[in-house]
Amino acid sequence: MEDTTHLKQSLSLFDATMIVAGSMIGSGIFIVSADMSRQLGSPGYLLLAWVVSAVITLMAALSYGELAGMMPKAGGQYVYLKEAYGPRLGFMYGWTVFAVIQTGTIAAVAVAFAKYTAVFIPAVSTTNILLDLGFLKISAGQVLAIAIIVIITYINSKGVQTGKMLQGIFTSTKIIALLLLIIVGLLVAFNGHFIHENFQNMWQASATTDKGTFPLSGFTLLGALGVAMVGSLFSSDAWNNVTFISAEIKKPGRNIPLSLLIGTLIVGVLYILANITYLCILPLHGTPGGTDVMHQGIQFAKDERVATAAVSIILGNAATYVMAALIIISTFGCNNGIILSGARLYYAMAQDGLFFKQATQLNKKGVPGKSLIFQCIWACALCLSGKYNELLNYVIIASLLFYIFTIAGIFILRKKQPDAERPYKVFAYPILPALYILTASAICIDLLIDKSTQNDTWPGIIIVLLGIPIYEIVKRKRQA
Repeated sequence: MEDTTHLKQSLSLFDATMIVAGSMIGSGIFIVSADMSRQLGSPGYLLLAWVVSAVITLMAALSYGELAGMMPKAGGQYVYLKEAYGPRLGFMYGWTVFAVIQTGTIAAVAVAFAKYTAVFIPAVSTTNILLDLGFLKISAGQVLAIAIIVIITYINSKGVQTGKMLQGIFTSTKIIALLLLIIVGLLVAFNGHFIHENFQNMWQASATTDKGTFPLSGFTLLGALGVAMVGSLFSSDAWNNVTFISAEIKKPGRNIPLSLLIGTLIVGVLYILANITYLCILPLHGTPGGTDVMHQGIQFAKDERVATAAVSIILGNAATYVMAALIIISTFGCNNGIILSGARLYYAMAQDGLFFKQATQLNKKGVPGKSLIFQCIWACALCLSGKYNELLNYVIIASLLFYIFTIAGIFILRKKQPDAERPYKVFAYPILPALYILTASAICIDLLIDKSTQNDTWPGIIIVLLGIPIYEIVKRKRQA
């Protein structure tokens, strides 16, 4: 008989690693390099942005390993913030995760799933409007996105064993597929499609906008690099989701830090190699009205689909279908990991009286079923709103700020709880966590002062700050 009163430790190191890698790999790696190329105009700086993003993510993951080993509890990052700073900041994080970060990502990834499914079944396209009420338009793509969220939520309500099996299958498949794309792409490139121009002046940077192309240097270049890294950093995000499910991982003191290290390292290397492959097959510079992939280049790949453009050099017209199938697999696996883990955070908040009381309940399969349902309902609502992409842009800075606070919490907890058991201590302490804090802070400052990102940055801070009055209301209601 299932234990329906406590979460059960049933996830292995492999399972945890699949959650880390699977939650990270969505659709970003296949498209964001187009926008980054327009912002930087340089193969060298494009690769540097991906390398720095991989290093930053790895530094954060190594730092989180200490906290995860020290507090292997459901809720992960929420728990770390609560222990270091008190319940208010923990709630502000949980509020932002539920309102936008987790649910907005689920909605956006589900709609990406629908868009690529439409390559095979045009009737489910997001342009096929089923209902137009003026203030609200509902497309077939949105309906499919909602359906896939409901299906994945239902699957995960049937127990963590089912969820982890799906995660293992889909994450392994997309890692292998991405590896094949890289290997075949590089073989083809070095047999005649190597783009020499990309590597002759690889450090000559420029920004391409509607007003033309402008050279970049000095602080302007540093600013552009920081803004461009938004794409690479958030293609690498969601690695922290494994901490939400800490209470269900075997030997958490060992397996959580290891899964964070292995998962982020695998994804970081794959992302860098994928971009090297793009640059070996396609010219970086292109024109918006280019007649084929070589004239469009990475900068102006059709619909931003850089990977599809690269694969078309290898497979011709079949590339559209091959890449659509890969992205369907990738987005399904990504959402499975995010849905599976996110529910545990709300479960932990509910245990503290900071979320709906029903979310404290485990269902007959020993998983937080009500928490899964609440997450599902709000993610589906965001799908219908059509505002998830805007909301995700708003919380880019919020995510970075919470990462900074969490890693700074290592220093605080070393003083507050010096005798606490720490199965793993962060490598190169205090240099590595301090370096992450400085680097991430510099990116945040860049986003705050750069005019092109201000409209997305300040609303994100407002969403986070809304957590303060909401916390006070929840606290008073709990005390009443």
